[in-house]
Amino acid sequence: MKIVGVGCGPGMMTAEAVAVIAGASLVYGSARAITLARDVVPPGCEVHEITDYRNLRSLPAHAVVLSTGDPMLAGLGYLPGEVVPGISSLQVAFARLKVPLARAVVVSAHGKDHARAVADTREEVIARRVVFLIADPAFDVKALAAALPPGTRIAVCEDLGYPEERIVVGTGAEPPAPRGDLFVVVAGDF
Repeated sequence: MKIVGVGCGPGMMTAEAVAVIAGASLVYGSARAITLARDVVPPGCEVHEITDYRNLRSLPAHAVVLSTGDPMLAGLGYLPGEVVPGISSLQVAFARLKVPLARAVVVSAHGKDHARAVADTREEVIARRVVFLIADPAFDVKALAAALPPGTRIAVCEDLGYPEERIVVGTGAEPPAPRGDLFVVVAGDF
């Protein structure tokens, strides 16, 4: 099995990812991942939207599993098989904000305990690190801001890589608000 990162938005697949997908006969992915890869899926390739993530380990060895962004950043990189990296939302957000990746600490709140993610982010920000927080639609940016020192910079990065990409920077005292469901948060001294 190959787990292939299709990037966080259109046009963000690596040449290696394109080559693997173009040679596939069996592809699985989320609706979003399939949409991002559609132009390189070969004619006659069997394509399936993932409906049950628990059964992915039982896919045949020749299956190609698409993962949005990079499979190793809260993606499907835990599956057995070769991982082909993709351009992640972390890379894009930090490039747009001009923050060196060496300063990044990743905190995931996607489908996880939001209170724990807020506490972890606070701890890392106080230690002078820049946090890349993977949010989900229910994540409360105002609750995060209230837990941080008022001068802490907070960026809400939405729809990274898409034409409607939006990055808004505020502070703990005046936090930016997301408009949609597909967003990440960067917090710290950047």
